[in-house]
Amino acid sequence: MNYNNEKLKEFNEYIRFRKVAVIGLGVSNLPLLDYLYEKKAQVTVFDERNIDEIPQDIINKINTYEFKYSFGRNCLENLKGFNLIFRSPSCLPTKPELQEEANRGAIVTTEVEMLMEMCPCKIIGVTGSDGKTTTTSMINAILRKAGYNTFLGGNIGTPLFTRLPEIKPDDIVVLELSSFQLMNMHVSPDIAVITNITPNHLNIHKDYEEYIEAKKNIFKNQNENGILILNYDNDITRSCAKETKGKVIFFSSKEKLDNGFIVDENVIKECEDKVRKHILNTDEVILRGNHNFQNIATALAATKALVDIDIAVQAIKEFKPVEHRIEFIREIDGVKWYNDSASSSPTRTLSGINAFKENIILIAGGYDKNLDYKPLAKPVVEKVSSLILIGQTAEKIFDAVKGEAEKENKKIDIYMCDSLEQTIEIAKKSAKKGDVVLFSPASASFDMFKNFADRGEKFKNLVNNI
Repeated sequence: MNYNNEKLKEFNEYIRFRKVAVIGLGVSNLPLLDYLYEKKAQVTVFDERNIDEIPQDIINKINTYEFKYSFGRNCLENLKGFNLIFRSPSCLPTKPELQEEANRGAIVTTEVEMLMEMCPCKIIGVTGSDGKTTTTSMINAILRKAGYNTFLGGNIGTPLFTRLPEIKPDDIVVLELSSFQLMNMHVSPDIAVITNITPNHLNIHKDYEEYIEAKKNIFKNQNENGILILNYDNDITRSCAKETKGKVIFFSSKEKLDNGFIVDENVIKECEDKVRKHILNTDEVILRGNHNFQNIATALAATKALVDIDIAVQAIKEFKPVEHRIEFIREIDGVKWYNDSASSSPTRTLSGINAFKENIILIAGGYDKNLDYKPLAKPVVEKVSSLILIGQTAEKIFDAVKGEAEKENKKIDIYMCDSLEQTIEIAKKSAKKGDVVLFSPASASFDMFKNFADRGEKFKNLVNNI
């Protein structure tokens, strides 16, 4: 039976012949071009790249649709007189040009916020500094195993706004949400998850406080029927419980909670009124590492009200690592090679290191997000025999690890490289049978690659060609 989405119908009528700006021609905004053309909006496209840097097929589409455009570093100087502005996640709402238009009366929003405003079904949203993609994907897998029709999107790479006509009240939308998407968000998911909050993206956010406040928007607009899943082990997320109107479910790998989900000596347990029920042994799952066991506890908490626990456990046992997240590539002469390219911060690489008992050859370094690498130094000195560095952050990581090694009077071989190919050659020579080579950069990818996926693919190709 077809569902008539009245909110979407009203929106479609509103944008007809209205002036609409689309800022940024990335993954989230591209499907909007077709949609807005079909609904007869008067569209102007903005992008900080020059016209010759934008793919030709996108330029052809803009010309075919007869959209106006403003390209180049100062493109937002022409952002004047719009009714509705779709910003890309990377174009923060704090930009003066956006604030001026908002003060004048324009609606400044994002593709994912408009999706949430008009979505007819339950929404589960996941944010955090680490573990978002794995947790979001696992929640989706559990729901699908239970027979739900789901739509997976947000920061995970699939824009869903233009698919609103397909979404029915009995479906469930599962979203991974970044701090950039959550900034100034005026709507929250029915079930909100914060995996953890640690410093990240400080090269873009004004400060750490702005980053934290953006994350909190995932629950700030919930009502008393909302559910909020929080990491008890993280001081910032634990304190969020005081600010929410809805029900809170904690998860922990350090505390034996009276209520919630815990990882306790390689067993995941559900806790209710001080009774702790054995749910799953960690050796029954494909994922490895305590951080992933926390992700499992989180996914169980998020789906508790929707899925029978036995079905959820079956889905978790079948769940495979998401690409570029401690992804096993191959074994060569007794050495196992892993791609953890998605680890773009020190805390994520720390989780990767802690996932292994074997001796580690670590390849790290990349684009600098103004993060502190000192917390990574001690674990590296303790568990890594050879550290192979590349990219902008190589010097920062080198200084942190060298200082710790001297303090601990321990020896660690550190190599500085100019290319990914060179790191693999050194790793190959350094690794002995039984070792693990872990590519976990602890940094973003933009100094040498398009994104972490591009970086991970190149690493995998090089390893597969050894």
